[in-house]
Amino acid sequence: MAGFTLNTRSRVDPDDRSGASEIVVETIKLDPERVAVVIIDMWDTHFCISAAKRVDEMAPRMNEVITSARKEGALIIHSPCGCVPLPGQDWGPPYSNTPQRRRAEAAPQLDPPIKFDGKEHWNAEHESPLPPDPGECSCHPSEPACEPGAPQRRQIETIEIAEEDAVTDQGQEFYNLLKQRDIEDVIVMGVHTNACVLSQPYGIRRLVYQGKRPLLCRDLTDSFHRYSPGSYMGHFEGTGLIVEHIERYWCPTITSDQIAGGEAFRFRDDRRE
Repeated sequence: MAGFTLNTRSRVDPDDRSGASEIVVETIKLDPERVAVVIIDMWDTHFCISAAKRVDEMAPRMNEVITSARKEGALIIHSPCGCVPLPGQDWGPPYSNTPQRRRAEAAPQLDPPIKFDGKEHWNAEHESPLPPDPGECSCHPSEPACEPGAPQRRQIETIEIAEEDAVTDQGQEFYNLLKQRDIEDVIVMGVHTNACVLSQPYGIRRLVYQGKRPLLCRDLTDSFHRYSPGSYMGHFEGTGLIVEHIERYWCPTITSDQIAGGEAFRFRDDRRE
């Protein structure tokens, strides 16, 4: 197998404390059979209409990238939070008693170096406040705001779940799967960048705490934040800020074209240069 040759991007603070971080680009090579790709919360729907539309737009390209990574031998882990039965539960479709669900449940149970109790929304000792803090609705403008809820039932069907994949939204199971295959490098994609991508038990923060090496696929993610009338910051500027935050405090980023070829994904309404 050819392997992955990736140009990673991270940010460091300059010595003069000017506040503007410097971009660092590094080329790395990874063995795909020692890589996992995690897809976070790419649900079939969302209470926020705009968030759901952006997931729908991004999903076809994400599926192309996942397909390419799978062909190279990477482990694909689908993690649609709230749509996966707990171990021993059997409450019907879509994932209960599937081969992908059983694969996650069957991985040998190991003692992790950290706890997986709930989400971690912010680590004040490690990072500055999130540039766009998650809001109640991500429509622009957000008046009237969408009514909060949890209408999701599964991962969006545009993204294929192949026979050899795994399905879990449990931090312990995720840890077990990585240890079973001696995986240290995890490519993270999905939503939302300033929420679950960082905060879930299988998100970027917990991967860093475990000593893993996460990489955010920065063109296959989307943020969730409230629009403020009169603010200079549009939705995609907000996503860009949280990507920079992750590059500065948590992990490097890559783009999808480095895995699947073609061009990096861009939302049709993203007018940034």
